[in-house]
Amino acid sequence: MNQLVLVLAILLAAVIAESISARIGVASSIMMTVFGCVLALLPWVPQLKIPPHLILPLVLPPLLYAAARRTSWRQFAENWVAISMRAFGLVVVTAVAVAAAFHAWNPGVPIAVGMVLGSLTAPPDPVAAMAMAGKLGLPRRLIVPLGGEGLFNDVTAIVIYTVSVQAVVTGVFSPWHAVRDFIIAALVGGGVGLALGWVGGKLTQLLTTVTCEVSLSLLLPFIAYAVAEHWHGSGVLAVLVCALYLTDALTKIANRDYRLVADAVWDIIEMLITGFAFGLIGLELQVVLQTTKDEWSTMIGVSVAVVAIIVLLRLVWLLASWKLFLRYSKSYAADALSWQEVIITWWAGMRGVATVALALAVPFTIDTGADFPARSQVLFVAFVLVLFTLLVQGPTLPWLVRITGVRVDTRQERAIERQLWTRVVHAELATLKSIAKRDDVPEDVYVDIKDNLRRFSAKADPEAADADEKAEAQMERIRQRRDQIRHIRAEVAEAGRAEALAARREPGMPPELVDEVIRRLDLGPTR
Repeated sequence: MNQLVLVLAILLAAVIAESISARIGVASSIMMTVFGCVLALLPWVPQLKIPPHLILPLVLPPLLYAAARRTSWRQFAENWVAISMRAFGLVVVTAVAVAAAFHAWNPGVPIAVGMVLGSLTAPPDPVAAMAMAGKLGLPRRLIVPLGGEGLFNDVTAIVIYTVSVQAVVTGVFSPWHAVRDFIIAALVGGGVGLALGWVGGKLTQLLTTVTCEVSLSLLLPFIAYAVAEHWHGSGVLAVLVCALYLTDALTKIANRDYRLVADAVWDIIEMLITGFAFGLIGLELQVVLQTTKDEWSTMIGVSVAVVAIIVLLRLVWLLASWKLFLRYSKSYAADALSWQEVIITWWAGMRGVATVALALAVPFTIDTGADFPARSQVLFVAFVLVLFTLLVQGPTLPWLVRITGVRVDTRQERAIERQLWTRVVHAELATLKSIAKRDDVPEDVYVDIKDNLRRFSAKADPEAADADEKAEAQMERIRQRRDQIRHIRAEVAEAGRAEALAARREPGMPPELVDEVIRRLDLGPTR
């Protein structure tokens, strides 16, 4: 088996795993990790050789961009306290704690190597956590902070990682330079993201085909990452800011065809790259065993210690911050998490793609030509941590959810969706009346379009329809005055979409719910 065949086999397995996971209730990320481990143990499977400096820019940008497209600035603003506490404070504390433990276990290894290990093991993975949370039907007030934490903690972790790797490679470390680099990375990354988001929005308006528009959206995350890194900024932050800015901009300027095609393309890209990344995690078992050789048994102790520190420190941090806000923040206490939800948030802090990508990106040598100190140990500990979180925390999270009784309030979700559909239909009917008066539309045409609007509403939201409308969900084509009717329909439907898009920017309105309503509107072109 050559490397190309191996890559194609992993991608094929990712497609199959996604389908199987939906049937048996096991996350595809877990299945792909196990599949990779099985491949790694087969003697005829070659080692997949990817240069360390290419792993991060190839894997992280599309995954981060895809995840950021499903959220909005508003959600981050509403949950900024919880997100910042975990994405910045917890990541820093975890990195320092792991570095101290690793250095204490290996006094001869520079503390900067410990910080490399701490930075790459600190950030929970948004892909693994969000995939599990979505399948388990957890409340949005848990899912949103988990997703925000998973997106923004990579920024903190990668900046610490970059500074630590440079300290090991060059042998020089300055706290002042580290703080300066952190600030520069944040400013440059944010600036590049905003600039490319603005440029991307303008270019999208100039492009004439959906193919070109979607192709641009595929290129932007890679461009944002590469440009920011070239200017010593945070590539991860650039991708996030670009994605959030462009998502908000495209809700105003993008058309129906773009939304349908882009959503489908990005779903495919995310599925394939995520599956490949988790398959690569399992496949790295081969690299770990070859790198550590007979030393792996001596590394079990430090690996267990690091796993325990990371898991227990997250629990202590979450419980302490929860108690602190309950006591001193009235606004937080009014809508506070329960202790059961805190426990679920703790156990959902799984590691994955970012940890493995950063571990594999550790250089082989330093400036003097010597081997990177304790690289094999760093790789081994990271691998053990990822396997523990994916193969222990992942499968047991559904059990913990059942024990604690944490569930999404489906009645509230359904009520919000019903309210949104009501607003959409009212906006469409109001526009239809306005067009009928303006263009002197014949009565039979007006009634026919109005009936079709109601039929489509029944099809999109059957619970809101009468019994007769449910039975008549299949819509008919209007035979006469086809051009006039299609023109009116398009204008009416656009009014409904505009109302839904306006709702997306309102506080408390879940953007993914609005996107689903818009998608159903987009799928009704012949109403």
